[in-house]
Parts: sequence; C-alpha cells; structure tokens
Amino acid sequence: MNASRLAVDIGGTFTDFFLETGSARFSRKVLTTPAAPEQAVLEGIELILADAGLAPSDLGLIIHGTTLATNAIIERKGARTALIVTSGFRDAIEMAYEHRFEQYDIFMDKPTPLVPRDLRLSIPERMNAAGAVVTPLDEVAVAALVPQLRAEGVVSVAVGYLHSYANAAHEIRTREILAEVAPELTVTLSSEVCPEMREYERWSTACVNAYVQPVMDRYLGSLQKSLTARGFKCPVFLITSAGGLTTLVIARRFPIRLVESGPAGGAILAAHIAAERGHQHIVSFDMGGTTAKICLIDDGRPRFSQSFEVARQYRFLKGSGIPIRVPVIEMVEIGAGGGSLAEIDDLGRIRVGPESAGSEPGPACYGRGGRKGAVTDANLVLGVIRGDRFAGGKMRLDPAAAHDALATHVGAPLGLDAVSAAIGVIGVVEENMANASRVHAVERGCALENRTMIAFGGAAPLHAARLAGKLDIGTVIVPRCAGVGSACGFLLAPVAYEVVRTRYVRLDDSFDADALNALRATMLEEAQAVVRLGTNDPDLTQHWSANMRYRGQGHDLTVEIPAAPFGDGATATLEKLFVAAYEQQFGRRIPDLEVEVLSFALRLATAGAPVNSCPPIPPGEHAHSAETVAIVDPETAAAETIPLYIRDNLAVGAICQGPALIVEDETTTMVTRDFTARIDPLGSIVMTRT
Repeated sequence: MNASRLAVDIGGTFTDFFLETGSARFSRKVLTTPAAPEQAVLEGIELILADAGLAPSDLGLIIHGTTLATNAIIERKGARTALIVTSGFRDAIEMAYEHRFEQYDIFMDKPTPLVPRDLRLSIPERMNAAGAVVTPLDEVAVAALVPQLRAEGVVSVAVGYLHSYANAAHEIRTREILAEVAPELTVTLSSEVCPEMREYERWSTACVNAYVQPVMDRYLGSLQKSLTARGFKCPVFLITSAGGLTTLVIARRFPIRLVESGPAGGAILAAHIAAERGHQHIVSFDMGGTTAKICLIDDGRPRFSQSFEVARQYRFLKGSGIPIRVPVIEMVEIGAGGGSLAEIDDLGRIRVGPESAGSEPGPACYGRGGRKGAVTDANLVLGVIRGDRFAGGKMRLDPAAAHDALATHVGAPLGLDAVSAAIGVIGVVEENMANASRVHAVERGCALENRTMIAFGGAAPLHAARLAGKLDIGTVIVPRCAGVGSACGFLLAPVAYEVVRTRYVRLDDSFDADALNALRATMLEEAQAVVRLGTNDPDLTQHWSANMRYRGQGHDLTVEIPAAPFGDGATATLEKLFVAAYEQQFGRRIPDLEVEVLSFALRLATAGAPVNSCPPIPPGEHAHSAETVAIVDPETAAAETIPLYIRDNLAVGAICQGPALIVEDETTTMVTRDFTARIDPLGSIVMTRT
C-alpha cells in the first residue's frame, strides 16, 4: 500500500487536512461549506495534494471525521422519522426521565423529541426482561402502518420494542416486513444500535440514528463517488466517537457512532503526545472555530463513557439534551471557539457563545458579511492575531471591521471602547473554559492541578497559557500540528469497534462464570467480524469494562475489568475493582452492601500508531525574533511591544521568554509573561511557568 495518508476533519468553521507522505508532513485549512460539505473536502484535498506534489492515485488511505451528524441533530435538519414501539409506550420517548433538570426554572424548556407524537406508532407485541415472548408480534399491524408512513412523507423508521435487548426477534421481523412492503424506507433497530436495558436511552439512540442516517448515507455515498471520479482508489475510513476507525459500510449503517468523531481525534493526539513524553496525567484543550473541548487523560488513555448528550437546551446542564448511548471518549464541550459571538445579556453582562459565526458569514474580520464581534475579532483588536499572517497570509483579516463590531455590539451598551470590549470578551471566554474544566474534573473525582496541558486547534494556543494559569497548571505543550490537531490524531487512531450487552449479574453464589464467558466470547466474535473489515492485523487488544453499582442504586459506574475469562475468584476481583472506582469517584465506600453488574462492554482495537520517546530538550539559546509587534495584554490591559517568532525558524532547544507570539500558518501561540517556551526534539512548543 502507498505510504501516503490523508486525514480530513470537517469542523463548524474550518475543514482541516493533514497529509503524511514518507517523512514529510503537510497541513491545510479551508472554510467549511455548510450547504455542501463535500465541496470544502474536495477543494482542500486538491490543494494539499498540490502542496505535496501528489496525484490522487498516490494516496494509500483517507481517514475522515465530520460534525455533520451533530449539526443535523442540533439544527433539526435530519430525515423525517417515525418510531414504532410496543403498544402503550409511545410516549416514553417524551416522558424521558420524568424529572426536572432545572427545578427552579418554571419556564424550563425540555428537549423536543426528534420524532413528533403523531409519528410514534404502536404495535401489539411484548417480550419480558428474560427475552421470553409475552405477546406475539402482530405482523399484520406492522404492514398496515406503511400507507400512513408514506402519506406522512417518512423516510426513516426507528423500531424500539420493550426488552428487545434480551430478544431482538420481533424487531428483526419488523424490519423484514417493512423491507418487503416498503423497501424505500431506512430502518434502524434499537437492539442493534444500543442493545442495553433502559428503554428511554435505547429508543432515543435509535431515533437519533434513524434521524441522521439518510443524511449521512447521502453525504458519504456522494463523497465516495466524487473521490472515485477524481481517481482516488484508496480505502476511506471514518473516525468514531470512541476514537477508533471504522469502514464506510459501518458508518453509513450506524452514523450515530460518528457524532463526536472530530473531538475524538484530538483526544487521541493528546494521549499520543503524552505517551511520547512520559506524562501520566493530562488535560487536553482543543479550541477550534465553534467549540472548545476539554478531556482528561490518565495513564495514557482518555476516559471512555457509554453515553453522552447532544443538543443541550441549557449550556453545561446535564439532562437538558438528547441522550445517546454509544461508546464515546468522555470530554466536556462548550460553545467557546474563535467564532463564538459576543453580546450583552439582559443583566448588562458580556456573554460569549454558544452561538457561533461559523464559516458563513464568520467573524466580522473575515469580511464575509459578519456584523457581530467574535472571539477572533477580539484577539485581532488586541493584536495577538496578526491580520497579515493569518492562515499563512492566504486569508487577510480586516481589523477595522473587528473594531467596529466590538465597539457597536459590546462596547457601546457598556460605555467601553473597542479595546476594552475585546479585553472583556477574552476574559469571559477564558473563564467559561476554566469553569467548564473545573466542573468536569470535579464530577469525575479528579484534580486539575499539576497536570500537563496539551493545546491544539486553531484557537487553543492563543489562550492555553492563561487558561493553564487559571487552573494551576505549570506546563503546556503545543504540538507541531496544533492547528489541525484533530485531523493529525486521525492518523494515529486504531481500527476499533465496541460491543455492549446487558446482562444483570449479582456478585454472589448465583454468579455463573461459564455463561458469562460464553456471552463474552459472542461479543468478541461480533467485534472481530467488524474490525477484520478494516485490518488484517493479527494483534488485537481487548479492553473490557462492566457497568456496576451497589444493589439498590439507580446509577452505575463504568469499571475496567480484566480481559481474561472469568474463573475462580472472579466475583472478589470484580467487587474490588468496583469499590476502588466508587471510592475514587465519590470519596467513600459503602460497607456490607452487595454489588451487581448491569452490562458488559468490549472495545477491540489494533495497537494504533507506535510511540517514539521524546529525548530531553537540549540546552539552547534565546531565539531571534522576526519582528516586534504592538499588543494589548488581556490580563493587565496594558499596551506593550513584544517579540514575534516564526515557528519554522525555531531550532530545537530555542528559548522564547514571554510575553511573545509564536506564529505559524494554522495557529498562533501566545506565551504569557509567566511562561517560558522552548522547542523540544519532536518540534513541540513546551511552555513552562516560571
């Protein structure tokens, strides 16, 4: 296979490209084209291949990540979808958890279901929790739904029957009937996308998959056809929310697994960089044009979760979004990016985000019709973004437009000038990110102090040093490919697949090791069948976990368990692992209370990219700046002149004492006065608090 590999990451503002060919590396950014995302993809591929002097036939692999599924959910631009459920349960998807996530807000807005009530259709059938048939499936009633589905213009159908995780026979038969009488419909089975107990989460996940499947299927099919027409013959893989690679076939069938694909690439990059340098406790900071993502990485691996929420009605508030139960790298994502818009709220305070200018029209300084000031505009007004060097000089920014936008929409209501308004915007967005980081760490029983921060994304290096100061972090690493960090991470990802199965088990004399080992063998076979579609690598790693809780509790913890089959002493081992995880999360253990398992999960993956240890930074001299530039320090509000360095001109060991700017094509690193930056042997900027 040709050694040249290309990664493509569609973001809300920019589409990023990262190309490896031999020892050479190339990167590109182009503005995302929301109406037709493949246009930016094809344009960027053409540009980066020209940069590298390659033809389409020279590529050996393309890895793609996209926010299209997420955007379709948030913007409600998915397919017209129906939900077929067990009789008597059509409203379960709207009743949700039956609690108020904001109990003091009498005008609380609950997330609107993706499927309206008139398209939630009931069918006589019933399984019990053990998977035995209570009421046979009414096959005539299933076929009788087709005229109504066609009359309502339904394109996609989710099927969610009670206890189908234990026995999927009725769901499978429903799909067969629909395929016979209405082959034009796309059908999603809850027992396939989320074979777990708790019908609300399972049906919600099935509805989301059905809602976005036609959109993603069209996009991926169109992209594949366009690539083939242009002479690309290499395989195309998609990055999943859990940071693994999957085939186009699986991605088109289960696009729900792609919802957080872009941020997952960044977490993979951060984990790889940490392994290269021997750091055990990391916080990754990914700030792009639309959002900022914070991820905690311990002992070389990011944390994984079996569920998350999208399209939250209330920022940071758990329960205000649509729950999705698929494997995902755990992180907090907030509306704080370079394109996040600033305005004055009803209390006269500066509010930044979550609304973003995106790529159309973009921040005011882009000159594409944007009128409100964004974070990028504020950085430009303060001088820390250089309008003549943005995107390597390929995209000229308009400082006057940024000045006017901030003065009009932020400064005037508060009686401030544009510079003071810009300082306020930067202060608010950085405190938003710091607060989200603190809350995320506390909720997981972790500390942020003394971790190493790895910053990437087009905007993160500008804010990383000040954010690190707020979080009491002493070291910040900005990798060589920081501006396109998530795309770079795609090329480090393993081929992987996750399988989850509900199986209620008590850790007592009823524990049946043989039956559980048989279940795990079946899960392994299913995962192997998918992973083998993308690799012939004989060395596959099994990561097993179990969702466990104290008996009687309503919530559970995900606990890593040994990959070896259960044998003598398995119950004691599982209980010990759970108690340790519970104590770390909640600071206590509950004595003399039984422990139970709700489900088992397997992540089967290839080894991923090899890790090369980074040598110590050699002694170096203070670097020579390319020029000096005038800025306004966001912390002190003082105007000052500081050195500007060109990153490509900095040798290994070079020292840049803050305050200073280090400029490259895809991003700019702000070295604050509290930090000193040095270049390590792998080309990363390492900022250390002095």
